[in-house]
Amino acid sequence: MALLDGIGGGASTAGLDGATKAQLAQEKLDKDLNQFLTLLVTQLQNQDPLEPMDANQFTTQLVQFASVEQQIYQNSNLEKLVSMQQTSQVGSMVSYLGTDIEAKGAAFNLDQGAAKFSYNLESKAIESTLTIQDHLGRTVYTTSVGTDAGKEIYQWDGLKSDGTQAADGPYTAVINAKDSEGNLINVAQTVFGRVTGAGAAEGNVKLSMGAVETSLENILSVQEAPAAAAAAAP
Repeated sequence: MALLDGIGGGASTAGLDGATKAQLAQEKLDKDLNQFLTLLVTQLQNQDPLEPMDANQFTTQLVQFASVEQQIYQNSNLEKLVSMQQTSQVGSMVSYLGTDIEAKGAAFNLDQGAAKFSYNLESKAIESTLTIQDHLGRTVYTTSVGTDAGKEIYQWDGLKSDGTQAADGPYTAVINAKDSEGNLINVAQTVFGRVTGAGAAEGNVKLSMGAVETSLENILSVQEAPAAAAAAAP
């Protein structure tokens, strides 16, 4: 009776109708256990009295069911702890709302026709090009940028290559830098933005900068928004 086969696979799928992985695993375990007991009773009723079943076989499987059930119980408790931690993190992140942050990444939000991001060349480049793409991957702006090694801040006024104003929303900055031998140079990028929201998605706590999201671990710095700082000044 290989009734334990597939229990782990059932637990790895995403929850349905709000059910957690542990709940789905428990439901599958209950179903498998019922099938096992039904087969066991049937075999006991129809076994050859002269050659009875080996009790060790189904005893071992019952022990395995109990072990799996214990693991599911532990996973359920872990899910509850993770959920509580995420709720606590989201609550603590309310203080981020309205602040200006710098975060690792290349995706930024154009807000009121203005955006700021940075790029850091690992070594000096012979040529370096900035390309800005919209959320569909279409190039809206391209220009040459600094080639010195180190961090450079770039402020975009939202004007596209054709001179028209780009709509507010998500964009991506792509830096293409090459050395004297034509090899690409490693580039580290960060973006700046105003925090407009916070929440948990797929087990990760994230901050929103308009239409762009970033994980908490990507944040490098936090500053008070200029308007709030001016209001607090004597």
